Amino acid sequence: MSFRFEKLNVWQDARIFVKHIYEITRKFPGDERFGLVDQLRRAAVSVALNITEGSDRKSDVEFRRFLRMSITSVEEVVTGLYIALDQKYITQKQFDNLYQEANNLVARTNSLVKSISKP
Repeated sequence: MSFRFEKLNVWQDARIFVKHIYEITRKFPGDERFGLVDQLRRAAVSVALNITEGSDRKSDVEFRRFLRMSITSVEEVVTGLYIALDQKYITQKQFDNLYQEANNLVARTNSLVKSISKP
């Protein structure tokens, strides 16, 4: 048995994104543990969780709403990454890689939104 969300490529991408955010935030200063680290991790996890929750909704309208919330969470992560870059917690290369991953995740999510919007 499997759940619907497990078959979604965008959910699989979100899991990888979460993994990368956790990996990078492990190297942040200890005094950021309950600040930026926590915020970045919660926002990244929210990406995958919103896809999951929306996938089980009984209407495409609700599913699209959760997918849009997922996109908002990706954008929250990107803002956190800018802050991490400004504080020199991450390098420009790390930022660029995660920024590209975020863009790809948003693009795939938007594609899914469009595909379930068609009559």
